[in-house]
Amino acid sequence: MLIDTHSHLDFEDFDNDRDEVVKRAFDNGVEKIINVGCSLERSVSSIDISSQYDNVFASVGIHPDEAAGLKDEALLRKKIIEIAGSSDKVVALGECGLDYSHIKAEPEKKQQEALFRLHLELAEELQLPVIVHVRDVFDEAYQVIKNYPNVSGVMHCFAGSATQAQKFIALGFLVSFTGIVTFKNATEIHEAAREIPLGKMMVETDCPFIAPEPNRGKRNEPAYVRFVGEKICELKEVNMAEVEKITTNNAQELFDI
Repeated sequence: MLIDTHSHLDFEDFDNDRDEVVKRAFDNGVEKIINVGCSLERSVSSIDISSQYDNVFASVGIHPDEAAGLKDEALLRKKIIEIAGSSDKVVALGECGLDYSHIKAEPEKKQQEALFRLHLELAEELQLPVIVHVRDVFDEAYQVIKNYPNVSGVMHCFAGSATQAQKFIALGFLVSFTGIVTFKNATEIHEAAREIPLGKMMVETDCPFIAPEPNRGKRNEPAYVRFVGEKICELKEVNMAEVEKITTNNAQELFDI
């Protein structure tokens, strides 16, 4: 049994068959699903979905792409605390982090960093792990996270090098792999998966995005997390039972589920 540690079942992609998607996951070796919030509104939706299914849990957070225009930090803090406290199915804060792929101006970067720091401060206050989104700017994210030694979490959809991964692991974070690890040309990620100990990694889909081989280009869903696990088996030359046991245990410990 595997845990899909990062899904977005609240997205409109699943509006027509959400029940079937969840059932298919549980019928195909998925034990639990973490549905991840990426805005205040989607965090509320994530909690609502988690309330409808056993073994579906939620996180509350604001994706860095949503940082523009979020200027009232006190109000944001209040809203995140309120939403996170509304359900015992909430097991993490995030996704949050840094992503400069669509911005260049320094003020926008500063907004993202301020929002990221807010999540980390609240994670410490609420004693919840964080789900971190980083695209390319690993060094910048590291410089932020290292200032919060009491916060644990996961570098979701990890797409960096083994060296970069080890820096976050040294801070007490896990790294999580998506369907990208199944892509033939993802050589750097393959190397990272080989070198990172199983005890420091998790698996996820990030559905509806990044469907793994052999479903690349199609809508992703939690049942496909098995293809990620199988690729980890291949890269690390271990059996599936070991990958299932260790990555599931990692997720259960991090999210206290």
